[in-house]
Amino acid sequence: MTGSAHLTTARDGALDVRRLYEILEQRFNGTTWSLHELMIGFSNDVGYIGRLLLAHDGTWAIDGDADAELKHKLAEALWWVFVLADRLDIDIDRAFADTMSTIRTGLNETIARTDATNPSA
Repeated sequence: MTGSAHLTTARDGALDVRRLYEILEQRFNGTTWSLHELMIGFSNDVGYIGRLLLAHDGTWAIDGDADAELKHKLAEALWWVFVLADRLDIDIDRAFADTMSTIRTGLNETIARTDATNPSA
């Protein structure tokens, strides 16, 4: 399976889970979360990942297993990205591929330009 296929499978699974959340949001709140509410949820999880990294390094005490929580929250952060991209009608597969290509090109150019073994670089 190609990297893009993995991303597509992950995205599809994430959006299936989001649809289940929307059923419950509609039942309990009468509406689904807005883009801003989704972003707040994502931001909260990113902040918690920061605390989990401190716990992982031993500088922040938490109840439970920091490594297990990190796995969960990092996966959940990826879920949020898929959900936000979908809500914004962004083809995250294409955006990811394009972004990695751009970054890779820039890094390779900088590495070549700063190569100490090549004085003409």
